[in-house]
Amino acid sequence: MKIAIQGEPGSFSHEAALKLVPDAEIVPCALSAEVFAALAPSSGIANVDAAVIPIENSLAGSVLEHFDLLLEHDVKVTAETLLRIRHNLIARSGAATGEIDRVFSHPVALAQCRRFLAAHPRMEAFAFYDTAGSVKQLAELGDLHVAGIASQAAARHYGAVVLETDIEDNPENYTRFFLVRRAAEAEFDPDANKISVAFSVEHRPGSLAGALNELSALGTNLTKIESRPVHGKPWEYVFYVDCQIGSGDEGSRALAALGRHCGMVKELGRYREARQVAAG
Repeated sequence: MKIAIQGEPGSFSHEAALKLVPDAEIVPCALSAEVFAALAPSSGIANVDAAVIPIENSLAGSVLEHFDLLLEHDVKVTAETLLRIRHNLIARSGAATGEIDRVFSHPVALAQCRRFLAAHPRMEAFAFYDTAGSVKQLAELGDLHVAGIASQAAARHYGAVVLETDIEDNPENYTRFFLVRRAAEAEFDPDANKISVAFSVEHRPGSLAGALNELSALGTNLTKIESRPVHGKPWEYVFYVDCQIGSGDEGSRALAALGRHCGMVKELGRYREARQVAAG
């Protein structure tokens, strides 16, 4: 199976994709929009079977752009996984921690390693487009005073060395990833116990409460709600919800219940809920 990811080989998305589909062939894309475009039936970007995208981090919150792209494209979420995010200081062979003066990584990764960077005032942090990309550039720069913050997989992939392990401020750092397929090719897990839905309600008092009360009446457990603005309609919103369901029928009943209150309802996917393993 060919799986598109946003970012370079060795990134956390790469790691999550192999966790979901161990024998997958990874197709890196520069932008998230390219990942979804690659899933279009007429795409000339890459003939991929699926995509793996981060949707939420336990510390940084939701990846809002990906909610918009899920709604915009004719795709379905078929699985999810949780990945423990471990940040490492990585440099070229021969480098030493005390001699690093520039550190590159994705802005979220840098923010999650504030205490480590504060404890090493010589190190100046620079935002980069990708964690694995910050390690990839080490060979291009050829500078023993430059490091990146990324996964150990990135260090292995680019022949770099790990100077410091687990430098993140908070060990309870997880990212939730979705496996996304074309809607026409999506096969839902018969043991699915979770559903993701996007919906919009009328712009009047009580409309959102009415929609959520319908879910509550079914006994459906709402685990997440996120709002995103409707483009071209100021102060109107699309709501994204995740719900635990006891069966596929319960998911269908939830969609029907929402339909009675909502101008738009789109099922984003049904899948088995990923279980978190304690940090260690």
